[in-house]
Amino acid sequence: MANKQLFKSGKGRLLPRAKAKNQEGAIAYAFGPKHALAQFAATGTLSATFYASAESQLEQLIGFADQVSPEFLAKTAIYMRQQGFMKDSPALLVALLSTKDARLTRLVFPRVIDNAKMLRNFVQILRSGVLGRKSLGTMPKALVRGFLDAKSDLALFRDGVGNDPSLADVIKMVHPKPASPARSALYGYLLNKPHDASLLPAEVQAFENFKADPKGASEVPDVPFQMLTALPLGKREWQAIARRAGWQMTRMNLNTFLRHGVFEDSELAQTVAKRLGNPRLVAQARVFPYQLLMAYKAAGTELPAVIREALQDAMEHATQSVPAFAQRVVVLPDVSGSMRSPVTGYRKGATSAATCVDVAALIASVVLRNHKDARVLPFEHRVVDIQLNPRDSVMTNAQKLASVGGGGTSLSAPLEKLNRERAKADLVIYVSDNESWVDDKRRGATELLRQWEQFKLRSPAAKLVCIDL
Repeated sequence: MANKQLFKSGKGRLLPRAKAKNQEGAIAYAFGPKHALAQFAATGTLSATFYASAESQLEQLIGFADQVSPEFLAKTAIYMRQQGFMKDSPALLVALLSTKDARLTRLVFPRVIDNAKMLRNFVQILRSGVLGRKSLGTMPKALVRGFLDAKSDLALFRDGVGNDPSLADVIKMVHPKPASPARSALYGYLLNKPHDASLLPAEVQAFENFKADPKGASEVPDVPFQMLTALPLGKREWQAIARRAGWQMTRMNLNTFLRHGVFEDSELAQTVAKRLGNPRLVAQARVFPYQLLMAYKAAGTELPAVIREALQDAMEHATQSVPAFAQRVVVLPDVSGSMRSPVTGYRKGATSAATCVDVAALIASVVLRNHKDARVLPFEHRVVDIQLNPRDSVMTNAQKLASVGGGGTSLSAPLEKLNRERAKADLVIYVSDNESWVDDKRRGATELLRQWEQFKLRSPAAKLVCIDL
């Protein structure tokens, strides 16, 4: 007779064998090309992470894109830009699409390449050679020229911020034909070539006059903040910059404003606070909640209390779109060691202070705010015991959660705890980099799937959501 222990029958359905390996070498399940492309485009950073290099991520993303239709590639690019607010991956997908389908590229380009930053990303990717070419090509050049032609003179001037490539570099590559003497003068100005300065927009002339004599100017020109930082600015100039700054620029420069005495004017501090806490401006800025968390953590006690409170208000506005879920919700944020890595990856000179565990903690805290009875079980190689108060702010609970953990990763640990308790739920949400290894079984199904099947015996209608960071 065959070995009864080896071939014993189990409850529930037959579990599929895991045929892939994760970055830790543990058994895992692989996505199909469409799912994998969407996953990489939505969560990939194209920067080095705890587990993967930037080069390997790029290679995998291109590989998945080559396995799907141009139509799906186009839809993914649009979705990731308009709904996911991504930058690098949509630009890469449009660049890839330009090598496959000219008609679709023309349709997708204006919906994805919607500002000068995205335009520079698109050009940089094509010129890099990673897609098998180092020239833009006829059709991409025409699209770039169309982007430039559609911009007003003032908008083009304001888009002149940024490098590698700069807007001037892009203009040199595509050789746009100026439609008017004023546009010809502007191109000459941007390319540092001879031009008629009297034909430049009044804002450009005011900026040049200010550069020549900052102290003698009656007012600070209304130009992008980055154009002014290299100039000798005093408190008056910095206060003028803060008074007219956009929402994102304000968020990113609160400590800079503090250092230059901007908030010594209490009325101006109130103005900045109202801007930060304005729900309409928060929505327009398409800010990620983790960016607000980082701004709040970086805000020292020297900042006026009204500014710090405005950041909390902005967080509430940025997260208010989180829907109401089923009655019984369990959130499982990963707080293992790998989650201490930057959420957008390591990038020389541009590494984010926000870590994966910050984002996981933030998501858990937002769900808890909307579902006072939700259970939050942070885990590493085991479940970490922590008590959260649903009445505390999102900021407070997120910081408390992010301060615990640091061990190995066992995705099955919290489900195993729920099964021991014979707990039930309608919705279980994981927030993790999904690189489990402590519970590796070497063969067969993953331990996470085994535990989930046990959980489903008690809660057959339960849904499992895995948020990948």
